[in-house]
Amino acid sequence: MTGCSGISASEPSKMAKPPASDFLGRLQSELDSLAAASQLRRIAVIEGINLCSNDYLDLAHDPRLKKAVAEALAGVCAVGSTGSRLLSGNARIWEQLEAELAQFAGAEAALFFNSGYAANVGLFSCIAGPQDVIFSDEANHASIIDGLRLSRARKVVFPHLDLDFLERELRHCESGAAQKFIATESVFSMDGDRAPLGKLAAIAERYGAELIVDEAHATGVFGPGGRGLAARSGVSRAPLATVHPCGKAFAAMGAFVCCSETLKQYLVNRARTFIFSTALPPYVAAQLRATVGIVAAADSERSRLASLHAFLRGKLRDAGFETGRSDSQIVPVMLGSNERTVQFADALSQAGFAVRAIRPPTVPAGTSRLRLSLTAAMQLPMLERLVGAMISIREQLSASLCSTGL
Repeated sequence: MTGCSGISASEPSKMAKPPASDFLGRLQSELDSLAAASQLRRIAVIEGINLCSNDYLDLAHDPRLKKAVAEALAGVCAVGSTGSRLLSGNARIWEQLEAELAQFAGAEAALFFNSGYAANVGLFSCIAGPQDVIFSDEANHASIIDGLRLSRARKVVFPHLDLDFLERELRHCESGAAQKFIATESVFSMDGDRAPLGKLAAIAERYGAELIVDEAHATGVFGPGGRGLAARSGVSRAPLATVHPCGKAFAAMGAFVCCSETLKQYLVNRARTFIFSTALPPYVAAQLRATVGIVAAADSERSRLASLHAFLRGKLRDAGFETGRSDSQIVPVMLGSNERTVQFADALSQAGFAVRAIRPPTVPAGTSRLRLSLTAAMQLPMLERLVGAMISIREQLSASLCSTGL
């Protein structure tokens, strides 16, 4: 009997010793390439005024939520769930939470996932198949993109918010058994602009497509009672599903998908990220039940946040900075090159402002930016100091380029 080399198993091997694996060397080479292109990422502790946070309503330290968690742990809630929801990880409090989340969003049903990433991957990967077509905005989050890939559906990626392109592609899409889906964020995470959900819903209805909306950066911030932009758009036909991650304005963890009872039961049976994940500890559900009521009543915080991001955009634009089409609490400052963006972020850090450089592949090449993310607790004088620091840094970087003759 011979092995893959053709040498008899009974004969001593005369093969030369194979070269030692240098896999880690290969990885290091790739890391070095990222560093050379100013694309290397590192984990760092936030220091200074936090302009990276998605804690839009400033609830992460809210004593009411801390109290809800403490009371849950002092009562019947365990520190671990012990299994997936389909095994031992379900609890009455999860079912109560899902009913309240559905009511909050104005939906028939809601299903809770362990993260926004898990919700999008689980949803998209199971509802579509090779015979279907998904039309996805090019600025959609990686979790949507990965869900589309796993679905094996045909993908049509349309230019960011180009509804004319989308409609042309839908018009040319072959009719038949294929189901058509349109996937979009409501507030885009890196651009801070909003999708015209009313128009998208009308297009979906016109071409027999189902609309799915990721409300990650709108939940708690926009819409009546913070329900999101889909609730605000006044569409005649509700989206097939809306996805509401809880790690942002809700200051918690996990995500809930709002949909019909039929789709919920389908996800319970087919969404692998739900089926095969250990449930989160039940005290998380207790925290979220408290959060829902706080968020629904936070109209003054939403109003204040709207004033803050309008003020900052105006100051930045007056100072000559490019903020794109932002119309939300996410304010990008477009700088273009990776190196310049990293320099800006480092200089802002030295000035006491925690800002992250956003570079490819998170955003397209040539569009590196600072992502300024505001919370309702911020003050106008602080934002004025931020803009002043950015103007000073720009002048310093320009002077440095001139001195080097570049």
